[in-house]
Amino acid sequence: MKAMILAAGLGTRLKPWTDNHPKALAPVNGKSLLQRNIEYLQQFDIYDVVVNVHHFASQIADVINKNKGWGSRITISDETNEVLETGGGLKKASSYFSSSPNPFLLMNVDILTNLNLHKLLQAHHTENAMATLAVSSRQTSRYLLFNKENLLCGWHNDKTGETKGVAGNKKAFSGIHIISPDIFPLITETGKFSILDVYLRICNTQPILGYDHSGDLLQDVGKPESIVEAEKKFN
Repeated sequence: MKAMILAAGLGTRLKPWTDNHPKALAPVNGKSLLQRNIEYLQQFDIYDVVVNVHHFASQIADVINKNKGWGSRITISDETNEVLETGGGLKKASSYFSSSPNPFLLMNVDILTNLNLHKLLQAHHTENAMATLAVSSRQTSRYLLFNKENLLCGWHNDKTGETKGVAGNKKAFSGIHIISPDIFPLITETGKFSILDVYLRICNTQPILGYDHSGDLLQDVGKPESIVEAEKKFN
């Protein structure tokens, strides 16, 4: 299985580090977020990885080259001209995945977890899903909504009260997806857009599965104080 790590974001929540560095290179116990996730994917025999870059892109490329991809084959998807968000970034890199019928993994660089990707992939195949999203029961401000069959049916923002789709069980998205390449012809959006908007648009006709991994270690390393928390959980 191939993978894409989303590393192009500005990382504004992680200031002051991101005033001079990309968030992908923020260190947790001496290893950058990028290195940790490359090595995490290797635990599940994933060695072909695309990394998209924008903010301090050359720093990321230099570190990858210096460390020879930490043993993985890493391809850079250059978004220097414009950061394209999760959906636009994936669409730009689509040629890397669309040539194979096999599903691929998409994940945010600032997520650290011990989620078993083999089990996530098994659920994806068992349910013949278009996409399978790792979710958990935890507090957040924005939730994905799932029906009784654990299929995506909506989205809700607790702070604003905004809801898209229909009511369902609230789950927090973990920033990790397994996606079928069959999704690419369905992505009609262009430019900068979120992949979640694509899921919400197509979920009435395509199975977008929620995989609950509550109980696993999970840390969103988006703020300076969350690095301290991550260092307690990940050696």
